[in-house]
Amino acid sequence: MASKPTLVTAALPYANGPVHIGHLAGCYIPADVYVRYLRLKGDDVKFVCGSDEHGVPITLKAKAEGITPQQVVDKYHLMMKKSFEDFGISFDIYSRTSNKIHHETASEFFKTLYEKGKFTEQVTQQYYDEEAKQFLADRYIEGTCPNCGNEKAYGDQCENCGSSLSPSDLINPKSKLSGNSPVLRETKHWFLPLNDYAPWLREYILEGHKHDWKPNVYGQCKSWLDTGDGLQPRAMTRDLDWGVKVPIEGSTGKVLYVWFDAPIGYISATKELLPDSWENYWKNPEARLIHFIGKDNIVFHCIIFPAILKAHGDYIVPENVPANEFLNLEGDKISTSRNWAVWLHEYLNDFPGKQDVLRYTLIATAPETKDNDFTWKDFQARNNNELVAILGNFINRTLVLTGNYFEGKVPAANDLSAADTELIEFLKSSQKQICDSIEKYRLREALAIMMDVARAGNKYLADNEPWKLIKTDENRTATVLKIALEVAAHLTVIMEPFLPHTTTKLRKMLNIETLGWGKSVAGSNLKTGHQLGQAELLFDKIEDEAITAQMNRLENIKNEKKVEAQNSESAEKAEQASTIAPQKAPTSFDDFTKMDIRVGTILEAERVPKTDKLLKLLIDTGIDRRTVVSGIAADFKPEDIIGQQVTILANLEPRKIKGIESQGMILMTEDKDGKLVFVTPSRPVDNGGTVR
Repeated sequence: MASKPTLVTAALPYANGPVHIGHLAGCYIPADVYVRYLRLKGDDVKFVCGSDEHGVPITLKAKAEGITPQQVVDKYHLMMKKSFEDFGISFDIYSRTSNKIHHETASEFFKTLYEKGKFTEQVTQQYYDEEAKQFLADRYIEGTCPNCGNEKAYGDQCENCGSSLSPSDLINPKSKLSGNSPVLRETKHWFLPLNDYAPWLREYILEGHKHDWKPNVYGQCKSWLDTGDGLQPRAMTRDLDWGVKVPIEGSTGKVLYVWFDAPIGYISATKELLPDSWENYWKNPEARLIHFIGKDNIVFHCIIFPAILKAHGDYIVPENVPANEFLNLEGDKISTSRNWAVWLHEYLNDFPGKQDVLRYTLIATAPETKDNDFTWKDFQARNNNELVAILGNFINRTLVLTGNYFEGKVPAANDLSAADTELIEFLKSSQKQICDSIEKYRLREALAIMMDVARAGNKYLADNEPWKLIKTDENRTATVLKIALEVAAHLTVIMEPFLPHTTTKLRKMLNIETLGWGKSVAGSNLKTGHQLGQAELLFDKIEDEAITAQMNRLENIKNEKKVEAQNSESAEKAEQASTIAPQKAPTSFDDFTKMDIRVGTILEAERVPKTDKLLKLLIDTGIDRRTVVSGIAADFKPEDIIGQQVTILANLEPRKIKGIESQGMILMTEDKDGKLVFVTPSRPVDNGGTVR
């Protein structure tokens, strides 16, 4: 029976920066694993994606780089497309929303809803930047989230807590164009009344997908639908000059809302791929639509886009939206603005030929139900201790031994032992288990089962020791190696979704074609006498030096950001210091002469425990050696100031500071950066010299 047409989409990435491992772990690798599995089964599946080239992030990037939005998207579209290709994400098409076919598709879609009366036209108060002379779309506004206190929340969403927002929700909103507080002005837009679709959405999600959607996805949708706060009329247009123009009269200077425009990119990409049969995947009631996304896009793909599709009436809605949580890097949130990421194009350059090592690590640590962490040490350990020591070792031993003992030809299996039969049965059950796990989007679980097959093969060789057996029983050795080769052939099937490059390499070594999921028969894929290919290592060890280089790069990024923060703080201090303090009230000469200011030398210096700013100094004042507690630890290390000549107010009344009696005060000033500087003689003088 023919499979249902299945359309798999992966979230359209913004064309304003390169791809990083958070993107890969969030949706692109999971989608690719799922699609490769369906293809192996022989299902009718198409895999579409493309660059999201509209919206505020693009215009902000263009403004920051001093170029046009078109130049931004042209640059990053090509970069992302090449990275995906080089890494092996097997899209049937990677399109872009700046294409003519997309503008036409999105415009026609909007016009259909407009003509069906699905929109309400409203004049609303919207934030306006008086300096930039521009209405501000949601992402042009930044402020404090009212729910979690994040000071960098956007006007449509807080990426810290995931709350959906409107610009008016923000506390202390600021324009991202000028940094000024915006003002409210009237403007007209077309709204989709999401509240009208609340009953249908509750039936579609809460009743229809309670048991088959992932708990994190279902839970977030249920929260939205239960509170009803998000199901308000939402504007489907924006006051911008970059994007798909609103195709109706009276809409000059307006474009389609990016979350109306972008998901239609899935439709336009399918039309571009299949101009004559695209409707079979979008308008066929028997078709399946599956969106792979990250958790920050759940609401848009599960509620807003389905409501838009329902409003149109001719399209199917998603069967499943298997969203992953976020991946962190070395214990810290991945951040493009802070350059805290592992960029895919850089990884491919630093680790040539190791696409599958990264795939394996990101699947094994996938944030399927909660945020997870990528570390370079774990990456190295998974390569060396699992891919090399288990999978690679099993394949290498099997093929090398077959080459040594049987001239690289598949030997005949003789009488099978109970252990032989048990292993073959495990191969059969493992394929079913992997199938069940993938179809439930539990890819970490499926990968672990795949590796259990390699472990079983290794154990089988270790238990039977064919390198010893060959000396006494060639027939039994032949059987053992035939079974081991069947395990290797089986791995070419179950590895394909996870490690496609490795699978191609192993097929070449076994000299076989693609066997196909469910079409191969565990234990009987290799005919006796079949000539194998040349054995080679599937994986090689990753040395400490390669990992150290990556860790050093991240440490340098941290240090650079610290320096930037310090420079920013210094600039702020300098700005504050640039306002010269006014002269104090006049004092008498007699009062001045009462102050005993002398030159002294610091003999010892140490930090005062449990403080950040205090140093305990022993100073030779020429008349004695005394202890002074000084708040200069933020600017000076103790070991750097021993031997430093200073000026000290010697007759200041002693007082206890943190339990230490301080007998005097060192005179200091600040430089232009706000850093403390000693007030010292222009050349060395004897300790005890007075300042007058």
